[in-house]
Amino acid sequence: MLKTMRYAIWICALAQPLFAHDIITTNLTYTRDISRIFAGHCSRCHDARSSIPLTNYEQVRPWAVSIKEQVLSRSMPPWGAVKGFGNLKPDESLTQEDIMIVAAWVIGGAPKGDLRFLPRASVPAIHPQAGASRSIRGTAPFTLDASIRATGIRPTPDGIVESARIVANLPGGQVEPLVWLYHFDPKWRRTFWFREPLDLPKGTVIESSTPLRFAVESR
Repeated sequence: MLKTMRYAIWICALAQPLFAHDIITTNLTYTRDISRIFAGHCSRCHDARSSIPLTNYEQVRPWAVSIKEQVLSRSMPPWGAVKGFGNLKPDESLTQEDIMIVAAWVIGGAPKGDLRFLPRASVPAIHPQAGASRSIRGTAPFTLDASIRATGIRPTPDGIVESARIVANLPGGQVEPLVWLYHFDPKWRRTFWFREPLDLPKGTVIESSTPLRFAVESR
């Protein structure tokens, strides 16, 4: 009897490491599939200096389940603005295909994959309008003392903005919606770029539904 018990304990000891690992049921891998999604949508906030860096597999793997829940609920990556208000360039949200890939990868055991499939390191892309623009800083309401060709708006609040609707009131009475901030965190350091430059004449008043500091990017 004692010998049988020892044999059972020995079998359990051998089996223990097997149960400690997830069963892999997907062909998706971090190196080939997930790393590219993260590089395009997550690395801006989750770089090596952030409180939760997600720059390699070893950093990502412990957060896999949480990441799945965040992307399925579209909580991450954050955008910080109401969609459809203002003529803005596409946001940085994941596509439905990206979301399904991340979720399937996690459910399938979150395998690492072959390191040869990792994307090559690249220099962060600079927005084509950013280099040629100049910033006009102010606190809403703010009146332009000269005509400008606005290319985007960059909120610079002191804290999280629950909701702030920013518009440009032109001298002729026209109201141009710029951006509606929603649960916006200043640590994102985000500029909301317009699809097309806006010609704002002298005397235009930029207003916000709540007091707000901002910078208008213009050519």
